[in-house]
Amino acid sequence: MEMAKRLYFGNLSFDVGENELSNAVSQYGRVVSARVITDRETGRSRGFGFVEVEDEDAQKVTESMNGLEWNGRQLTVNEARERQDGGGSRGNFRSQNRGYR
Repeated sequence: MEMAKRLYFGNLSFDVGENELSNAVSQYGRVVSARVITDRETGRSRGFGFVEVEDEDAQKVTESMNGLEWNGRQLTVNEARERQDGGGSRGNFRSQNRGYR
């Protein structure tokens, strides 16, 4: 059974949708799924997404698309890392060390 690799796509144009992302990546490898991350409140793209590709195609997709200019933006493409617990510092301004006590 084929395994899929999850790739991170950063610096996407805010106009790029999942179908458009999937179609672009499919030029370089077999796409299993594509997801553009959106803001929960506004529904607008957050400028990044994830694409699952067949394991054997992951390196070709990464090498072909990382640094590629697409829709006026230079893409960042690399293997996705698992999300760390905590999810960020939303609302926790103290952790940003801005002099607050």
